[in-house]
Amino acid sequence: MTETLWPELVATASADEVRAAIAAGADPSATATTEQQRSSAALIAARARNFDALDALIEAGADINAQNRVKLNPFLWACINDDIEVARHMVAAGADIERRTRFDGYGIHPTSEKGYVELTRYLATLPDMNVNYTNLCGWTPLLEAIILREGDAAQQEIVQILLDAGADPKMVDQWGVSPLQHAEKLGFTEIAAQLREAGA
Repeated sequence: MTETLWPELVATASADEVRAAIAAGADPSATATTEQQRSSAALIAARARNFDALDALIEAGADINAQNRVKLNPFLWACINDDIEVARHMVAAGADIERRTRFDGYGIHPTSEKGYVELTRYLATLPDMNVNYTNLCGWTPLLEAIILREGDAAQQEIVQILLDAGADPKMVDQWGVSPLQHAEKLGFTEIAAQLREAGA
């Protein structure tokens, strides 16, 4: 591995190669110069699911919370891409789960929107995960789960996960429309029933 290719090569490097490069002066928190997004070494390793390299970076003090130009770091990348293993790995490494996406949402916003049931379930258990945060679009994770999907069984499960985690069924969007009103307008009768049961 040569320093000129650092940190891009962490995608395929072994842990020993990463340690050797750092011992030779490579910055474990460096950002890529060959990609427009300027991703961190940790994000490059996480995207490649190269856990050996990722752990070597973490061991060396890499900034695992650093966000690239589109606001992605390893934890948020995992949330957007339904990678529960990377998400768990980053939480165990001490990632700041209150960092937000380019739409100013928590990691649980995209998982709720995209129908990632198990990842949403995991995130909802994290004490610092704000299930009632309103993003730039004016939506909470609960609103995103309703508005941006098809109301299918996966979304019904996500709605229940969010409600069980303390999501407020009465929190309206920026136009004053409630989750129940959205569900009824979209014809999501099962979700509407869930919201009523939760006190909407």
